[in-house]
Amino acid sequence: MFLKGKTALVTGSTSGIGAAYAKALAGAGAAVMINGFGDDDAIARQCADLSAASGAAALHDGADMTKPETIAAMVARCHEELGGPDIVINNAGIQHVAPVADFPIDKWDAIIAINLTSAFHVMRAAVPLMRKAGWGRIISTASAHSLVASPNKSAYVAAKHGVVGLTKTVALETATDGITVNCISPGYVWTGLVENQIPDTMAARGLTREQVVNDVLLAAQPTKEFVTPEQVAAFALFLCRDEAASVTGANLSMDGGWTTA
Repeated sequence: MFLKGKTALVTGSTSGIGAAYAKALAGAGAAVMINGFGDDDAIARQCADLSAASGAAALHDGADMTKPETIAAMVARCHEELGGPDIVINNAGIQHVAPVADFPIDKWDAIIAINLTSAFHVMRAAVPLMRKAGWGRIISTASAHSLVASPNKSAYVAAKHGVVGLTKTVALETATDGITVNCISPGYVWTGLVENQIPDTMAARGLTREQVVNDVLLAAQPTKEFVTPEQVAAFALFLCRDEAASVTGANLSMDGGWTTA
């Protein structure tokens, strides 16, 4: 329980990779604030499970990650009710697949806001609190698409490239403050976000579901296996350890070899 006494804030954490992050952090003893949408009863059960695992409090905040004022209020609430945040994981994300000429403007705006700009607002609010404490860990979920592109994903690829630049910049700004800032770039992780883009890819490319999975999603991953949320969460947990204090400003690939070429 090496995170006993620490508080973690994880955005986009009521499902998928975010829920795995929250579970891993609670299992290491951290109080956790989760964020995201979902069924109220399911979220209440998730908080109860996290609290039971950590022996500390677990709360949910429904901040809309497209609205800067609700993001700032979430960080302030975390500080007031749980402490910290000592650990921040920027994980909120959405996806839309379409050729650039047909890409809906509202989808572009939403993807940039949630996948990139929300991370800026969280960091902007959390960094002063971490500086005051003399310790902090900021981790953002990027993607293999932070390093390489794929057709029909202009907004997502742009946002994830931006997350890397934001990570590197804030890492330099906080390098002497006891704070590390990194991002993890998974390949395809089997989550709702990936599953939900399959129909769009089928329509855009004229493929069957099986073809999308085998010939599109896993085509670039030499291991031919999806990354699991638990693997990503374990990687993040290592970055929270004192042994990882010299790892900062890094974009850490976890993509089954996708970006090695």
